[in-house]
Amino acid sequence: MKEETKLRQCEGPFVIEYTDNNLISSISHRDDNHRMNWVEGSQCWGSTIVPNGIASEVTRTLTEKGTLRENYVFTNKTEFDIFTKVGDISIYTTFNDDYGSSDVCMTNKCHAHIWCGGNVSYIMGLRMGGEGPHLGLILTKGSLKTYSVERDLSLISNDRGDFLVHPAQFVLAPGESYEIEWELFWHEGKEDFYNKLRKFPNFLHVKAENYTVFENEEINIEILFHNSLSDKQINISRDVMSIPYTRKENLVKIHEVNLAVGEYRYSVNIDDIYTEVVILVLPRVSELIKSRCEFIVNKQQYHNSYSHLDGAYLIYDNEDHHIYYSHYHDHNGGRERFAMGVLLAKYLRDSANEKMEESLKKYIEYIKRELYDQQTGMVFNDIKQNNDIHRLYNYPWLAVLFKELYLTWKDKDYLKEMSKVILAYYKHGGADFYPIEFPIYDMVNLLEDEGLIDYRVKILHHFKEHVDTIISNGLSYPKSEVNFEQTIVAPAANLLLDMYKLTNERKYLDEAKKHVDVLELFNGLQPDYHLYETAIRHWDGYWFGKNRLYGDTFPHYWSALTGRVYQNLADITKDQEYYRKAEASFRGVLNLFNADGSASCAKLTPFKVNGIKAGFYDPWANDQDWGLYFMFNFIN
Repeated sequence: MKEETKLRQCEGPFVIEYTDNNLISSISHRDDNHRMNWVEGSQCWGSTIVPNGIASEVTRTLTEKGTLRENYVFTNKTEFDIFTKVGDISIYTTFNDDYGSSDVCMTNKCHAHIWCGGNVSYIMGLRMGGEGPHLGLILTKGSLKTYSVERDLSLISNDRGDFLVHPAQFVLAPGESYEIEWELFWHEGKEDFYNKLRKFPNFLHVKAENYTVFENEEINIEILFHNSLSDKQINISRDVMSIPYTRKENLVKIHEVNLAVGEYRYSVNIDDIYTEVVILVLPRVSELIKSRCEFIVNKQQYHNSYSHLDGAYLIYDNEDHHIYYSHYHDHNGGRERFAMGVLLAKYLRDSANEKMEESLKKYIEYIKRELYDQQTGMVFNDIKQNNDIHRLYNYPWLAVLFKELYLTWKDKDYLKEMSKVILAYYKHGGADFYPIEFPIYDMVNLLEDEGLIDYRVKILHHFKEHVDTIISNGLSYPKSEVNFEQTIVAPAANLLLDMYKLTNERKYLDEAKKHVDVLELFNGLQPDYHLYETAIRHWDGYWFGKNRLYGDTFPHYWSALTGRVYQNLADITKDQEYYRKAEASFRGVLNLFNADGSASCAKLTPFKVNGIKAGFYDPWANDQDWGLYFMFNFIN
């Protein structure tokens, strides 16, 4: 149970509320008009969990540079040596990362971008609306290995949870102590955060050109270190093997090429300051796509002429090596799983394959029989034209499939089906909804190209109303299946960008940029292929995974929807930085796909979630193929 606050005091720019037990229940900035509490959680900031025989004590001081230093001392009080395991010791760092309404989130909630990188560890807190000041943390003593999450499950998808950081393993002789020390500081955003980190002597700024690379691509890594380390010994290894590097002043560079497919951990040690960067080498994108399409056709299509599911692309369980279906909405025969058909349709455009083509045609027959009414354009939630849940998200996804089928087979009827789906979407209230992946600019241009002007005029009329609603809402985003999240913000930005491309009216671009600014805050820059330019998401593993576990998913494939926004903006502005960020976003979800074509719907990142071991790729290949499709679009 959370303790009652007893004392409120100012520590420089920090306004801190303490409990009787010297725990912190609130941290805010003295000059913040919103009086945001940056550390609101179910537990108090600074609470610790330790094994029997270890005592913990914390002291806090305000430094001359205005940071708040916290020093945690763990002491062996027994007459025997104590060896710790990862997770034995926990410190609650309860950054206020949960989701009420978007209005509350904009001013009084934060994203917490966590990096447990050994001696070089940090947390970048960013207010969800982007207004400074923001709260950051940098480790200055000790080593952090990983983190766990404790969630309030009554809030389902709307609470990311309390964060518990775990020190690396250590050994304590009787009476011996181990210290974890960090400093909390205020910053004005991502660039300022890293600028402030670089002033700390123990911070090694490790960056890679790409964290996910493809066979035969170069691996380029840079390590920038503090002036105080200029004369210190440098050791760099890859998976325990020492590797060469070049150095110019305080900058070290690593260059490698032709590494085999697999994960590589580069360890950096300068004057006993240790950290790492994690790189993934994948097969070439074309091979990854080909293998995935073959896997879908050979292992994820159901064949049973007596079943309503005949022809469906379904979940595949990589543990049991078996196809799976349930009428439960996120496991059924429709919805997000339209992505498998979308990917195959695009692949077949340039790769003739009779077996795949027959498979896809059977899938289309299944859709028209079970999931779609060709007269009304209605899209159903599951087989037997079931609409226990009438879900607007489903409409644009089927429309995208029809678009891709037209582009592959040049049959104008697919554009007519696409149009009927879009008009049905708007008939059922779509103008007030923020759909995920709705490339309206491409769609209406195809209608114009094929002379389907009546459909084009009707869709543009509805789309204008849709965009006007988005402008009217501004940053007061409507709640959807989650109260506030990345794939509510991304559609707002993308639809406005598409309207700008259709009209060339500057107001739409200006409005879109407001949403892009909010969207960027979901993405961190940690030096790991799971995390770099990957959006914070933390519920999809429960809804779409076999193991039904909430918790941070780094990555989840919808993170790449942010890349779609970046790409769209770059196409308009020709800003090369947004092209680079788009590609990083797309590459960041590709670790969900394996060389043999198997896949996972999400990576559950924390060490534990509510005491349950995590840190795994979910065994189900479910709906992740949108991520591969986005990368496919980017390169082709």
